[in-house]
Amino acid sequence: MSDTPEKSEQLKAQEEFLKDRPRLGLDDEFHFSCYPGISCFNRCCRDVNIILSPYDVLRLKNRLGITSAEFLQQHTLMPVTQGQLHPIVFLKMEDNDEKTCSFVSEKGCGVYGDRPWPCRMYPVGHASNRTSERPIGDAFYFLVKEDHCKGHEESHTWTIREWMENQGTEPYDRMGEFFRDLTLHPNFMEKRQKLTQPQTDMYMMALYDLDKFRKFLFESTFFTRFVVRDDLIPQLKKDDEELLEFGFLWLRYALFGEKTMKVRPEAVEAVQKASKAKEK
Repeated sequence: MSDTPEKSEQLKAQEEFLKDRPRLGLDDEFHFSCYPGISCFNRCCRDVNIILSPYDVLRLKNRLGITSAEFLQQHTLMPVTQGQLHPIVFLKMEDNDEKTCSFVSEKGCGVYGDRPWPCRMYPVGHASNRTSERPIGDAFYFLVKEDHCKGHEESHTWTIREWMENQGTEPYDRMGEFFRDLTLHPNFMEKRQKLTQPQTDMYMMALYDLDKFRKFLFESTFFTRFVVRDDLIPQLKKDDEELLEFGFLWLRYALFGEKTMKVRPEAVEAVQKASKAKEK
């Protein structure tokens, strides 16, 4: 199956952005350093489009001690564009001339230990040439070099691997794989499945509004309808990371009909009886 015209335009834009950037592997080296006192300190935290993954939101809302819904309302934007298949969550910048990040002060990032994945990776970018015709694709890295950034003129040498270890990307990368597998699912990539409003609500709840998702699980008949390991249930009640992983599995079942969830036999029987009763 070939890509749709809309998809091809997206791929063309990505290819144009990456065409002059050398592709780097984990052991390739680059020079970079960022620290208070460098002339461009905090400049990269202005007027920038940062897409937030579900794990980014999880870490930030817990860091701030607020609910998922409060964080989404106060700190995010979700613009809708033509042909968009599922929600995309952006970090909201301040409404000032420089459009600064609300978490940054003169001293630096106020949520540094829980800063989003794109902020951790900068100036390293990550991309894949995965397409509907190449569902596996190859992942690679590249450097983002902006005119204002003087960090590239510093002498400190890193490999991509060392940089990622230093910036603590491992849990973000692990959760990011779940997220990429979902958003690059063949139903989106090939079939161009656009979520309905109820599906969109489910998507946002299971991935971004974990407090609401937890209520959905524990204040409904969910555990009487679906088979869930006994030892997992208490973890879902208190551990947001376990809950988010479960959310990815739930969405693959709810949106795409994959066998990531198992319905209890008695629940199937109840549905069959109700169906027969309606036919009479």
